[in-house]
Formats: sequence, structure tokens, C-alpha cells
Amino acid sequence: MNKKAPPREPKISIEHVYKIFGEDPQSVLERVKAGADKREILEETGHVIGIRDISLKIAPGETFVVMGLSGSGKSTLIRHINRLIDPTAGRILIDGDDVLTLDEKQLRELRRHKISMVFQRFALLPHKTVLANVMYPLKVSGVADDKAKAAAMEQIETVGLAGYEERYPRHLSGGMQQRVGLARALATSADILLMDEAFSALDPLIRSDMQAQLKELQAKLQKTIVFITHDLDEALRLGDHIAILNDGELRQVGTGEDILLHPADDYVERFVRDVNRGRVVTLASTLREATTLPASELSKARLATLLDGEGVESVVVVDGDNRPVAAVTEHLLYTEREAPESWWNSADNLPTPETARDDQVLSEVLSRYKQNATPLVIVDHNGAVVGKLSPSDALEALTND
Repeated sequence: MNKKAPPREPKISIEHVYKIFGEDPQSVLERVKAGADKREILEETGHVIGIRDISLKIAPGETFVVMGLSGSGKSTLIRHINRLIDPTAGRILIDGDDVLTLDEKQLRELRRHKISMVFQRFALLPHKTVLANVMYPLKVSGVADDKAKAAAMEQIETVGLAGYEERYPRHLSGGMQQRVGLARALATSADILLMDEAFSALDPLIRSDMQAQLKELQAKLQKTIVFITHDLDEALRLGDHIAILNDGELRQVGTGEDILLHPADDYVERFVRDVNRGRVVTLASTLREATTLPASELSKARLATLLDGEGVESVVVVDGDNRPVAAVTEHLLYTEREAPESWWNSADNLPTPETARDDQVLSEVLSRYKQNATPLVIVDHNGAVVGKLSPSDALEALTND
């Protein structure tokens, strides 16, 4: 029996983090922990609650999206990871080490070698070329010129800017400038990439291109990415997991599919109400159990028992590895009722089933129902049957009810 792989230790752990802005945050911390209202704290003490009791675990190599509207605390939260902001209470662990215990020298090393950041407004040096901008963090870290140049050129090519290395930022479009910022972050070989509203300043088409490029890069590089956005579509497109913040509090964390199908409260439900589910919900979440019949047991009588006697809408004939080889509906049984008994004993005489992978999303398969009103047979990565999906099931999954 195969043993399950042990769960991976988180790359980043955020544990019960509070951030209170004001002259004496510690003086109101216990009131905040006890549940005091944000407005009450502001009116009575002049302090502002930025983050209240947030705990998150971020796995190595995942893209973790933190999203919320303006003022939700998402940008405040990401700045705790590299200690641009220190929490009022709580712990931030990276690879199990508490970054709040680091001295100034250790913190500089963390920011230079383990964490890179990509900002919304590019933050490029206007008087330096693309190459010099990308080399800059390496030079600051003391890397020799030839090694810094080689590393920078590698990342410039990675983000598709080869040939532009001697240009200045003013000569580049917004999307190209953001690619320079991304190349600069990648050049340090840091394990962790923090992206704070990195694509928000871009035009929609350029933004979409940058999202696609980030997904492509991440598939190859497997960085641990913490991505901040206020755009739910962007979060759903990029995030392996998504945390939704509201007014400094964590409302829900999960996969995009989890959040769409099982919103934690009314706020999250309103947030996701108008999302196109077809682009997010996978067939694995919507499939129904399929009735299967081994090809070795195939007969007209056995099919009739299942379709007529037990009232199933279709039967999937499978081989010895549970892979689909044929599909039979009650309609076929009726239209071919005059066929000899021997005809029914061979799967080669029966229609080949329409199949789809369980990790595909609904939008990828909906068009296939135009030519075929019978259920799709859903298979796993080995091609084995895991269920079926009828047109009515697909339609139901697309609604918000």
C-alpha cells in the first residue's frame, strides 16, 4: 500500500498577527483582542486597527493571493513578511525562523537574498538602463560585475526583454517596465517573491499578458509568491490559495473553487456572486457517480437491467483498468433493440464515450454538449473513470444558487 507523502512544512507562517497604528498600540491591544470595534477604538483612543488576528500558512512553491478592497489590510499584511512593518503582536516565520527576532544585519540579508518585492509603480531608477536596473540589487549585495551582468541578462531574457537591456525606463511601455521590475526581483534568486498590486497600474490587455507570463514563469521557477490584489478575477486566475480580507480581518482562505462554491459568510458570497464560475470550477467538483460495467460482463440483458430496471441514464463500459471503452444510453438500447445478442457482447460495436479530465474547468467542455446530449465521462490523469457530468449538472454548477 502506498503511503501518503507527509505534509510539507509551510514556507511562510503568519501567526495571530495584529497591527495597530497609533502612539501607543500596546495600550489598546487587549481591547482589540477582546473584540473592540474598529470605530470605537479610533474614536476613544485615536488608534487605527490595521490587522486583527490573522493566521495563514503559505506552502513552498505556491502562489498565495491576498485580496480585498481598499483599506482591507492586504498591503499592510504583506509588508510584515519582510518587516517593512513590524506587527503589534504575533509571529512571522520563514522556513520556521521568526523574522521578528532578526537583528538589522540579519534582516538586510533576508531582504537581499531570501525575499524580493515587486511594486505597483515599478520603482525603477529612471537614470539607469534596463540592464543596470536589473543588476542593481546584485551590485548592492556585492556581486561581481560579470556575475551580476550574467544573472541580470538571464532574467531579462526570461521576461522577454532581450534586446532592450540598454534602453531606459522612459523608452518602455508600462507592461515592459513592470517586466523589468519582475526581472530585477528574479535576479536575486530569492525563494520568496512579494508582489503588491504589481499589475494594477497596467491597462487591461497588458495586465492579462503579465498574468499569463507570471503563470508561465511560476510553472518553471516554483517560487513562493505572495500576490496582493483587489481584483477577484486576477486572484482566481493566479492563486493556488486565496485569502479574502475585509476591514483588517480574515474572512476566508481556500482555493478559488472552494471560495466560489462554499463562501464562508455573506460578505464573501456577495464578493463572488458575479464571477464566471465556468472559468474556475473544475469537473471534479461537479461530477456525479457514473454507472460502470466491465467489458467482460457486457451483454444486452445486463445493460437492460441497469438502464431499465435501475433507471440509470447511461452505462460506461470499462476495461480492466477502469478506462472507458464504450457508453450506452437507454435511447441506444431502444434504437438497436433488433440487433442480435452477440452484437451487444462487444464494446467495439458501441459508441465511444466523450471524455474529459477531472482537472478541466467547466468552460473548457461546455461546447461539447452541442453535439452530444449524453453525459461526459470524467476521467483522472490515468484515464480511469471517476464520474460523469450531464448537461443539467453542468448548468446547475454555473448558477449561483
